[in-house]
Amino acid sequence: MAGGTSMEQRHKKKQSGLFGLVCAALLGLVVMVCGGCASQGDLFRDPSMDFGAIRTVAVMPFTNLSRDQLAGERVRDVFSTALMSTGAIYSLPTGEIARAISNIGLSNSTAPSIEDAVKLSKALKADAIITGVVREYGDVRAGNAAADVIALSLQLIEGQTGRVVWSASTSQGGIGIMEKLFGGGGKPINDVTEKAVNDLINKLFE
Repeated sequence: MAGGTSMEQRHKKKQSGLFGLVCAALLGLVVMVCGGCASQGDLFRDPSMDFGAIRTVAVMPFTNLSRDQLAGERVRDVFSTALMSTGAIYSLPTGEIARAISNIGLSNSTAPSIEDAVKLSKALKADAIITGVVREYGDVRAGNAAADVIALSLQLIEGQTGRVVWSASTSQGGIGIMEKLFGGGGKPINDVTEKAVNDLINKLFE
């Protein structure tokens, strides 16, 4: 009887452990889904703006808050290329933007004032300028799991008025439920960056 009771207790303990693992997995999945839902609401779009009139933009140097010193330049380059590939908007060359910034004596190229935004747009003959902030870029770790992540925010500023007519944020990559349960890494940073950029471009054109 004692042996039977012991086996039964071990069986119940094993079931309890499996149940806890399943609950943890489901909880992680719920957190991921809720996080995805929250990111969808992080979007502003001025209903009075005619976005179809925007043909030429100047993508300004991005503010970089990440640990990687080159993250701002890399993400800016990927975004400008992806924007050009849509065929709907022409992204001015970075060299031309740098010369205009120097010529007008722009003090803060990553976050220009309203007056500076209007002045720069006029000098470049751009319909709008885009500013950005790279909040995260690179790998994150949790236990045995590691994965690359990027968090990026962008603003579209109308050239004639200097007002923000669109802004959006995205966060891609990171450690998902499978990495937490079984370890390993996620997608390469280049893939994660492209996914983040495409997400923002889709939000711009939606």
